[in-house]
Amino acid sequence: MTYRKALEYIHSVSWKGSRPGLSRIAELCERLGHPEDRLRFIHVAGTNGKGSTSAMLASILGAAGYRVGLFTSPFVERFNERIMLGRRPITNRDLACATELVRAQAEQMEDSPTEFELITAIAFVYYARAGCDWVVLECGLGGRLDSTNVISTSVLSIITGIALDHCAILGDTTAKIAAEKAGIIKPGVPVLFGEGDADAEAVIRAEAARRGSPYVRVPFDKISDVSVSLDGTRFRFEGEPVRVALRGLYQVRNTALVLTAVRLLRESGCGIPTAAVRQGLARARWKARFEILSREPLVVYDGAHNPQGIAGAAENIRALLSPRTPDGRVEMLMGVMADKEYARMIGILAPYASHVTTVTPHNARSLDAADAARLFSDRGVEAEAYAELAEGVAAAAAHAAQTGRPLLCLGSLYMYADVKAALKAALAP
Repeated sequence: MTYRKALEYIHSVSWKGSRPGLSRIAELCERLGHPEDRLRFIHVAGTNGKGSTSAMLASILGAAGYRVGLFTSPFVERFNERIMLGRRPITNRDLACATELVRAQAEQMEDSPTEFELITAIAFVYYARAGCDWVVLECGLGGRLDSTNVISTSVLSIITGIALDHCAILGDTTAKIAAEKAGIIKPGVPVLFGEGDADAEAVIRAEAARRGSPYVRVPFDKISDVSVSLDGTRFRFEGEPVRVALRGLYQVRNTALVLTAVRLLRESGCGIPTAAVRQGLARARWKARFEILSREPLVVYDGAHNPQGIAGAAENIRALLSPRTPDGRVEMLMGVMADKEYARMIGILAPYASHVTTVTPHNARSLDAADAARLFSDRGVEAEAYAELAEGVAAAAAHAAQTGRPLLCLGSLYMYADVKAALKAALAP
């Protein structure tokens, strides 16, 4: 099987969409000889912060000398990013080989797997054959019925936080969503919880107690001396100085969660030297999270795509971008999915926008750019809609260069690759 044929096969079942449940992935793993049982997992769920948290943990473990797999979704530029080994994506050849093995078993199943189930199984096969010491395993959606939850146990369960998102699937209250995320908690395995309201915490704490799992909250009150810049983030946690390459105020709390996870991993017997923690945080990279795409003009991409994430982006505007403008307002480029709380998101962003360029991401679920522009206009913000994303990016970059204001691109991870390519073309000499 070639790489192209592997991707064609994986995507050929995308029409099945999301079909929560573990029966198909369980059967597929059994047919494959349970590659997941030969791996050691850190399982990560949560509404926001999963990717950054997972990337930092994988970077720290790699710096400690371990062979580390990192499984995340969605990819932002290239499919292979979803299945990382160390600092490198799975190779085309290895993806083709693992897919061929999985396909041979999947095609014998009466109830064929979904796209995400296939990818999960491919990752398990690849990581088992690669002899990974650790796999940082990020849930795709929810937790309880997510295909990653087919694993029988983990060393640590992490729930980064609970907020309202994917409500049609996971539930319309934080308590209901927390119940889905808490499904990753395994008997006797410590669970680390980040941020959430009292209702969400009560659900997770109760599930941990029911399963006899130690429950740990991140001591956010131990954060002090926070300093953020476009060059990275510095603060103290439990009195110790911390520096992380990832930008943004929300990365302070994500890093505090990671450092608490490191403590729990050490208590489980995992050797992680202090030098590896420092090196891992300094090396950690995660695309589309307040990532600088251009310095001149200053263009930043933030993949925030729900109200909690947008609130974090607004916090970063105030701290990192507003000081560079006379009135605290920045240029924005926004494209968003129609199934998100886009009106609420736009309401959060409007006070920080001097001018907005709206675009329609190349995705069937996208909100029309004109509808987004009207919502900004209704809030007194000048907004222009572009049906063609590349034209919108070029116009937004030109406007930013003309006004001297930073340009923040946000609203969806699905348009990252297109925005990056269009920006490169627009800024080419």
